[in-house]
Amino acid sequence: MSVIDKIKNASGPLFTFELLPPLKGHSIERIYTAIDRLIEYAPAYINFTSHRNEIVFRERPDGLIEKRITRIRPGTIALAAAVKYKYNIPVVPHLLCGGFSKEETENVLIEMRFLGIDDVLALRGDPQKGSRTFIPEKNGHTYTSDLVVQIADMNRGKYLEDNLENADPTNFCIGVAGYPEKHFEAANRHIDMENLKRKIDAGAAYIVTQMFFDNNRFCRFRDECIKNGITVPVIPGIKPISALNDIKLLPQTFHIDLPNDLFTAVQKCKSDSEARETGIEWAVMQSKELIKMGVPGIHYYTLGRSDNVARIVKASF
Repeated sequence: MSVIDKIKNASGPLFTFELLPPLKGHSIERIYTAIDRLIEYAPAYINFTSHRNEIVFRERPDGLIEKRITRIRPGTIALAAAVKYKYNIPVVPHLLCGGFSKEETENVLIEMRFLGIDDVLALRGDPQKGSRTFIPEKNGHTYTSDLVVQIADMNRGKYLEDNLENADPTNFCIGVAGYPEKHFEAANRHIDMENLKRKIDAGAAYIVTQMFFDNNRFCRFRDECIKNGITVPVIPGIKPISALNDIKLLPQTFHIDLPNDLFTAVQKCKSDSEARETGIEWAVMQSKELIKMGVPGIHYYTLGRSDNVARIVKASF
């Protein structure tokens, strides 16, 4: 059952979460440990992030600087498939514009289909590290809406090669991202909403939001979606504060605001464990409020740590 079917057939709000593939050289067992803590709460599906190639510079023994291209978290599709069949649960791999050509994208989608994975979250991805602007791969997509079009074309049996005969259509359910506080590159919320509408019109079936810490921002975003003719389900994304430094890193990294009450509460904490408890309390408050608002589900960004999310879900759902 696809994500959109699960949303339509649910008797209450869905609980879902996101995991990162292990760093290169690390075992899948860490992923299993994170899932084992949450599986008893019956997640509707699990998302797996994808990561583009990165450019790193290393000094050679002769003193010269060598440029290398690496992917620090490979294996998104293989990981998703392993989890799908180990836990008998739907999985949603992320698919990026950044770092992938159209041909590579098509091949990934074909592999997903062979593996029985029919859900995908389409994202543009961040600019290459060290670059201020997003630069697509040669023969790649510049915008998420273009990526959605390619996936939707495959659902209609249209592949990149026009001479394919009797090409079977795929059946991907496509999700996209939304930004309650607007994407940091958008000139304003109006432009950001136009970009979101373009993704929905291209074939996306639902929206998962970037993390936010003020539910009023989500309500405003949901109202703006409706005003602009976006009627697909909007799933709020929650990331609990888990360390003292989060109040500095999260706004810098994800271009989001922290409510002053939350900032002050974490600032008063004397240790990461105290900050973590404060983060759990805030996320429980957010989750309970959102459920009362009638959201179709709540999506939790774990960043690989699931014990705090387990406590939040237990207290909220």
